[in-house]
Amino acid sequence: MKNNNIALGILGGLAVGAVLGILFAPAKGCETRKKIVDKSTDLAESLKDSSDKLSNVISQTINDLKNESQQLLGNTKEVIKAEIANADNLKNINKPTL
Repeated sequence: MKNNNIALGILGGLAVGAVLGILFAPAKGCETRKKIVDKSTDLAESLKDSSDKLSNVISQTINDLKNESQQLLGNTKEVIKAEIANADNLKNINKPTL
């Protein structure tokens, strides 16, 4: 989560810096507006790419955790079955004979 905040902070800083640089540069209004639109489009694409990458990482992490938990549950079931079998064996060993 911390890396995501850092990435968003960097992207935000770049966007603010680009807009301020364009606004303070000596250019005609129509050129400045075009530059702002172009930079905004680039920023939007960059944010979309970053969010897609983040979404992929989150999806992969969820799938990995799901697989690990299913494996752990399977192992736990096997251990429980083995312990039940051991308990049954002990019960049969200690069973009084008539």
